[in-house]
Amino acid sequence: EVIPRLVKHAGAEGQIRVWTPGCATGEEAYSVGILLKEEMLKRDVRPRVQIFAGDIDEEALEFARAGRYPEGIAVSVPPERLERFFVKHKHSYEVVKETREMCLFSTHNLIHDPPFSRLDLIVCRNLLIYLESDIQKHVTALFHYGLRPEGYLFLGSAEGLSGPPHLFSTIHKKHRIYQGHETVSRP
Repeated sequence: EVIPRLVKHAGAEGQIRVWTPGCATGEEAYSVGILLKEEMLKRDVRPRVQIFAGDIDEEALEFARAGRYPEGIAVSVPPERLERFFVKHKHSYEVVKETREMCLFSTHNLIHDPPFSRLDLIVCRNLLIYLESDIQKHVTALFHYGLRPEGYLFLGSAEGLSGPPHLFSTIHKKHRIYQGHETVSRP
């Protein structure tokens, strides 16, 4: 539901801004890039896509920047996506350059560093469950602040929103997809 809305809203000349905090080795960032690219190809539009992927683990970020994954990913990535979005090497698959260039990997501490802003989508799956309740509330407010009005938040299956209930509405409860409301609150 969300990816087609983002691409339609951006149109041919607009932009799409995504943030994946706690990106680890980059699979989620690249997956979002692939989904966006597939929808852009369907609609024959080319908005500018920026996926900001942050983590505190520099070693994981180096791995993510390389975009090279073991050949075992073929078990979970459909063959048509492997062919279109990866380059096969001897014992690995490398994300194609065009998709890698959508993703900007950087050292970023979700709790202490300022959030990215004017975002269309935040994908934060299975990170909040490791944070204490008061920090979860703080991060939820940061996410709301970072999203453009009507932007989307996608959480992990074991996570829920903390903090003021007026910041987000539920788009899909089972899949933990929320949409931000325009307010004047600040983190």
